[in-house]
Amino acid sequence: MHNLVNYLLESGISLTLFALVYVLFLRRETFFGTNRLFLLFSVMFSLFLPLLVIPVLAPQPVVLPEVTVTPYRNLLETVLVERENLSGEVERLVVSSRLVVILWLTGVLVMTLVTLLRVVQIVGIIRRGRVTDEGDFKMVLTGKGTPPFSFLRYLFVPEEYTRIPGYDRMVYHEREHIRQGHTWDILLLDILLIFQWFNPFIWLLKRAVRENHEYLVDRAVLRSGITPAEYKNLLLSGFAGNQVYAAHHFNYSLLKNRFKMMTKIPSRRSAGIKTSFGIFMALALVVVFACEKKSSTTMETGTDNGLAIGSTDSLLKISCDTKDVSLVDSLLRSRNYKMVSVTNKDGNVSSLIFKKSDPEPGTRPEVKIETTAELPQEEVVFFIVEEMPEFPGGEEALRAFISQNIDYPAVAQDKGIQGKVYVTFVVSADGSVKNAKVVRGVDPVLDQEALRVVNAMPRWAPGKQRGQAVNVAYTVPISFVLQ
Repeated sequence: MHNLVNYLLESGISLTLFALVYVLFLRRETFFGTNRLFLLFSVMFSLFLPLLVIPVLAPQPVVLPEVTVTPYRNLLETVLVERENLSGEVERLVVSSRLVVILWLTGVLVMTLVTLLRVVQIVGIIRRGRVTDEGDFKMVLTGKGTPPFSFLRYLFVPEEYTRIPGYDRMVYHEREHIRQGHTWDILLLDILLIFQWFNPFIWLLKRAVRENHEYLVDRAVLRSGITPAEYKNLLLSGFAGNQVYAAHHFNYSLLKNRFKMMTKIPSRRSAGIKTSFGIFMALALVVVFACEKKSSTTMETGTDNGLAIGSTDSLLKISCDTKDVSLVDSLLRSRNYKMVSVTNKDGNVSSLIFKKSDPEPGTRPEVKIETTAELPQEEVVFFIVEEMPEFPGGEEALRAFISQNIDYPAVAQDKGIQGKVYVTFVVSADGSVKNAKVVRGVDPVLDQEALRVVNAMPRWAPGKQRGQAVNVAYTVPISFVLQ
């Protein structure tokens, strides 16, 4: 759902901005060919913009490979909380209402059926009509009630029209639509309309494309030798100008605009600079939506001897619930590291330095291990039991619950406060969450928000030891990150 909402949002914003550029700066210009390219580019660009990802590697400080050993028991996967952006806010509104999603899918279904119905209707007209191959197009003589129009290489004309004066001009008009491939433009827009049916600007773009098609054909017909007066009479009679994907009677507003364009003084070449607004718009959209800051490394995870391991080319992290130095030393030796120094503080191991035996050229393969103060333990609280407690729906549901119910405090955002809050809690024998407290905090504002969400958890399925429900301790890290 997240990807779908982002796609529709980014594509819709792009279509809206390009439509505004066209209406405000290009619609009244006589660069019809350039305008067609601009409109098609706008549609194609908006289709693929949400799929475009340009990784921008942010400058990374030199980081020593690091191993972190923590005494936290039953450490759950970190839940990431980011400052809400426009996409996230819109997504939350959409996802929170199933009715909106159902409405969108209904619109997609209706638009798909309408599109298919039009194609079926045209196929039916072809089968019922008399088809003749005219070389660069196929003539389909139809019965009464079908106005002249073109579709792909097919030109549809009622048979009685062949005996009316002006028939040749009408055929020339529709042949221009076929020669310039205008049907493909309409098909492309109809495909986009299926998914963006709710966006009024895609309807505006489709009308603009059809309107521009007529300007292009009108210019070609007038260059063939017909006078503007004759051609206007032909259009007013409804005898020409019905190129669309299904028959469409252009209204008088469109005819009025076409008549104006026929007699309008050609735009100056300097007016073509207005298309640069579209170029700047495309670049801005790429920067906003496609460029993403990414780290230059990729984290790989795994387990070894009960230790959770995450590593990259420049970073090695290990999380475990032991202070047994020999266990860590054994693990790292198997990975070609050796312990070269130990630092003690207050009688406890606080730092271990490891060095890679055969480092890669140009790397700094030292490993530092840090430990934290032990959590208080009560005899009635278990850490490992035969049947571990389970959040309703599993750990993914737990992460989803925290993500959907937690808020990044505005005060913390304004002050630029971010970091990871560790909250420990006990799943009691009756499944309720008790004794939640922050064991490693960042700021009171973030700490309180993390505690609030943990305390709001619903009942778990309690853990069991030898068939009896028991208390089990957990720790969940919640990472607040400013984008």
